[in-house]
Parts: sequence; C-alpha cells; structure tokens
Amino acid sequence: MDYKKIADEVSEKILSYSQDTSGWRVIKISKNVTVSSKPSKEYAGNIYRGEGIIKEVPSKIIPFMYLPEYRNKWDKALQSYKLLERIDQDTGIYHSVTHSYGMGLISSRDFVDLLHVKPYPGDILTTNSVSVEYSSCPPTPSCVRGYNNPCGYVCSPLPENPEHSKLVVFIQPELGGMLPGSVVETALPTTLINLITETRAGLKGLKDHD
Repeated sequence: MDYKKIADEVSEKILSYSQDTSGWRVIKISKNVTVSSKPSKEYAGNIYRGEGIIKEVPSKIIPFMYLPEYRNKWDKALQSYKLLERIDQDTGIYHSVTHSYGMGLISSRDFVDLLHVKPYPGDILTTNSVSVEYSSCPPTPSCVRGYNNPCGYVCSPLPENPEHSKLVVFIQPELGGMLPGSVVETALPTTLINLITETRAGLKGLKDHD
C-alpha cells in the first residue's frame, strides 16, 4: 500500500475542507465550541466541523492531540490508542478503540487510521487521517470496525493573539453496525465538543503540572 500517496491525498482534502466556506450549517454551540455540518462528498452522511480557541500554540497542541503518550491520558472517549507502525517521522498507522456511547446506545468501535502531520506557512500545523486496511490488526468480535473518511485537525495561531490558536476539527466517520441516522447525528457533534474541551483541559493540566 502506498502510504505516502494516501497521506498526500488526504492532506489535500483536509486543506480543501479548511478553505471551503460555503454550505456549512451551524448545528450546535456549546462550551465555546461551534459545530457545523454539510453533506459529505465521501459517503452518504455528513462531514462535521468543530471550531474552538485554545490557549496554546499549534506546535504544542497538535502533538498533544495525536501522540499516544498524551492522548491516552486526556481523551475520555477512547479505551485505547496506540501506534501500530511508524511510516516516517510525520506519518504512522494508529489503532483507536472507543468506549461505548450514550448508555450503550452506540457500542464500542475501533478504527485503524493512517495519520500524517503536515505544517503550512504561518505556523499552521495539521493532522490528516483516513482509515486503511492493515492486515496485522484485523477486526475483532469485541467491537465494531468503523471507517474514518478523511478527517483531521487544522491548528493556526490567532493573528491578534499568537499565543492562542484556532483549532478546527473535521470528522466524517462511518460507524458501521445498524445505527439510525438520528443517533449518529446527535453523537458526532457532542464528540467534537468533548474532543476540543478535553484538549483544552488536558493542556491546562499539563501546564499546571509543569
């Protein structure tokens, strides 16, 4: 499998999502996070965008969000998260297992994703992910294998306050199983809000600890 090519393709898509300003509909605002959605071009559902301000610089935020040694400590949605294979300095294959959600309404899911970190001019840092087939991590009976269409984080310094950053998160997962659309449409905005608020709290805890 040409992981380099996949990484380049998904990075192009995340960049295009971040530049796409039309057609987004705000569906939820909570805890200073705004969630919007629009129909996805990748699958029959929606792409969701979460936006929030974080009191830190992109070079600190992005590693904190994707490296297992940090993420396993702060992300309450995940049972486990680990690197399966390092492709190069900026690219790896990761396996994540989620907790069940909504009193068991959505059972545990797992995902195997290629993740590529890419910088852009202006101290912008991004993660760019998509699910891949990976023979040494086949689906197991203990959880439903999901599929992440192109997803990622785009983190850029605020021009008026470079010590703070704007974090934009794009997700469009196919959760598998027999879930009603209404359940997914409720769960995913909440997932985005939790992700950004837990990143804020985790980074603050890290700073307080230092």
